[in-house]
Amino acid sequence: MGTVTRIGIVGMGHVGAHVANSLILQGIADELVMTEICSGEHSKQAKLEAEVQDLGDSLAFCPHNVALVNAGEDYAQLAQCDVIINAAGDVQRSSIDRDGELFYTTDTAKRFIAPITEAGFEGIWVSIANPCDVVATEIWKLSGIDSNRVIGTGTALDSSRLKYALSRVTGYDQHSMCAYMLGEHGASMFAAWSAVNIGGKPLAQLMAEQPKRFSMSLDEVEDLARQGGYKTYAGKQCTEFAVADAAARIVRAIVSNEHYVTPCSTLMTGQYGESGLFTSLPCVIGADGVEEVMQLDLTDEEIDKFHASCAPVRKNLERVGLA
Repeated sequence: MGTVTRIGIVGMGHVGAHVANSLILQGIADELVMTEICSGEHSKQAKLEAEVQDLGDSLAFCPHNVALVNAGEDYAQLAQCDVIINAAGDVQRSSIDRDGELFYTTDTAKRFIAPITEAGFEGIWVSIANPCDVVATEIWKLSGIDSNRVIGTGTALDSSRLKYALSRVTGYDQHSMCAYMLGEHGASMFAAWSAVNIGGKPLAQLMAEQPKRFSMSLDEVEDLARQGGYKTYAGKQCTEFAVADAAARIVRAIVSNEHYVTPCSTLMTGQYGESGLFTSLPCVIGADGVEEVMQLDLTDEEIDKFHASCAPVRKNLERVGLA
């Protein structure tokens, strides 16, 4: 990384704008290069200008100054960034399920992957756009970049939702929990209950020791995590804060070389017998992107769920010609 941390964003809708705000408020970025998929639409150009102005107006209240660059649709300007965040999507298309954006986001990504790659980008991609695992796989395949330098936010967000749900039913602080949702960032994701611990104690042990406190249905808690995004969407027709913070957390781990462990979407290279597609397992994140993929000691049932969760990703890759 250079002395100036330069972060790029593609897509400045609800999510992209909140990612930018989170990066600024946390003091992660020194420079933000923001682009949009305008397609000649004046309203999108005007919105990008407005977001840049609004973010600039907030700088006096932030940890340090940040250079804000409105690059419009000049995606080649992003090639000098340390990290590029792909937030180019259309959330209304995924109001029923995350696959609703499949053809839109994969077609849209083709517009900026090539010019960024041809301009010599050597940084790391962090992709949010849904279906997250499919788009991350596409970026890896079309850019030719090393797979460790492409990260999908994947179930980092869903794992936070799982911790929030567990915190509400047990009363324990979610920061004291290790709890992961794994697999596809979609309907087939699952909670790896065998790996959950609170304060270092396995969940199964806590349930035996404190049956009253842990009387909840694990299936119901898992479903709260799985459906959290749809509950948010139902009330305000978008999700923005949590997913933006999930992306910002990954970016911070990269630029600070933290070796931070979080579930995220990464290339499968034989884990549990899966390969050739991106999906979420716990990963070590640092300056080189994904530095290590951790294989948990999952139960046979959880391994079956993992395979079942990879199947829809593979099917969607076939649908868009990326298999």
